[in-house]
Amino acid sequence: MAIGFTPKHIEDFPLNNLTQRQFLVLAIETATKIGWKVGYLSDNGLIGYTDNGMLSWNAEIKIKIENGVANIQSASTGSEMMDWGKNKKNIASFIATFEELKPTLTKEELDAKYQEINEQLVSQEEDVLKLPPATTTEQIKDFFSIFKPKQDFFITPILIDSNILIFILMAISGVNIIQPDNESLLNWGANFRPMTLEGEWWRILTSCFLHIGIFHLLMNMYALLYIGVLLEPLLGTTRFISAYLLTGITSSIASLWWHDFTITAGASGAIFGMYGVFLALLTTNFIEKTARKALLASIAVFVGYNLIYGLKGGIDNAAHIGGLLGGLIIGYALIPSLKKPEENKLKFGTIGLLSILIFISSFVVYKKLPNDIVIYDAKIKEFVSMETMALEVYNLPPTTPKEKILYGIKDRGIYNWNESIKLIDSFKDLNLPLVVRTRNRLLKEYCELRVKSYELLYKAISEDTDQYKSQIEDYNQKIDAKIKELGSGQ
Repeated sequence: MAIGFTPKHIEDFPLNNLTQRQFLVLAIETATKIGWKVGYLSDNGLIGYTDNGMLSWNAEIKIKIENGVANIQSASTGSEMMDWGKNKKNIASFIATFEELKPTLTKEELDAKYQEINEQLVSQEEDVLKLPPATTTEQIKDFFSIFKPKQDFFITPILIDSNILIFILMAISGVNIIQPDNESLLNWGANFRPMTLEGEWWRILTSCFLHIGIFHLLMNMYALLYIGVLLEPLLGTTRFISAYLLTGITSSIASLWWHDFTITAGASGAIFGMYGVFLALLTTNFIEKTARKALLASIAVFVGYNLIYGLKGGIDNAAHIGGLLGGLIIGYALIPSLKKPEENKLKFGTIGLLSILIFISSFVVYKKLPNDIVIYDAKIKEFVSMETMALEVYNLPPTTPKEKILYGIKDRGIYNWNESIKLIDSFKDLNLPLVVRTRNRLLKEYCELRVKSYELLYKAISEDTDQYKSQIEDYNQKIDAKIKELGSGQ
């Protein structure tokens, strides 16, 4: 089972008693019989592609003939990290079919067929199959080239570098690289409705550059690299960065709308947006049909798998869907300007209109979303104030006149406890998490116990009797137990 950045399998296959040209012809016949599409031919070999359908796995097969040996390589064309042995099976199928065909064609027939394809062959000077394999140093340089901006691949490396740099800075500051705590994420700009809607709107964008652990970062950067390599050359730098930022906003807004009290972060919403842009392009004739079919399968599988995987919980599927839908809209909107690349007014006009549309839509949603937890916090402060006034009677000096004590119990105490109960009842109109609703129930029970205790205390003092003493003590014990229950967070 191959695993890696691009899963692949490689085998050497001897030519035996065949010439290089005869082997080439037989290899073409083999690929055709298997159903591969041969897209590149030279005296030194061929490059072909599987055609397993839109929703199936596909691969690129490269056969390089040199020194009496054919080097056969099958490499996945999708965005998966594992091929589950499919590349190895590809080569096994080729060798088996090759051996079946070999006895059916004479060397003379192979030589004749070579003459028929001779004009289709790439010249020796232009043959990419003649390029020597990369050295270890070159492979390392090639790997690090993904972090270096270059023509047609300028914005993607900058985005990858930015995400990695922010993660490194977080780690240096002491944030856990495996599982950052909520406080750290909020301090660095994660999206959280109570804070974002309370004026910290910038979290809508900053959250797109934060990651909840190194594995989250690596998976997102892999997906960003894959889509960036494919999409940025088609869109160009201006369209690409605009689409990325705008879909990042749509994903964050969708997350705000869906999640009341969940802290969210990550580039996956914006990345899903870019996959949405690419899906839009792949459903039109903007991209050549043969390439479109294989790419559409790869992108559709990636999007479908990740959306289904997101249903398991702990994953911000709202951001994924918000980014994807935003990307689809942006992708279709960009097609006219992509078909007329020389018209800059059309390009910038489209980007401008999309920006205005998304900014206005996001602003409306931002303003309309209820921020119930902030409302709740304000009401809890009001509750604390009323509780303080209700408890003032216990701070009266022993020499306080009876009338003033009774006033404090009834008009300051019982009144404020009842008002507190009304306030707690109003919390039912707020969308609050279960743990908060449970605490509110306990608070109401606490206030009700206080009311009953105060009523007995008022009767005892006004009647100047001790007959309610045991009942009052019983209520006080229940009150203490309720306070402990509230303090334990249960």
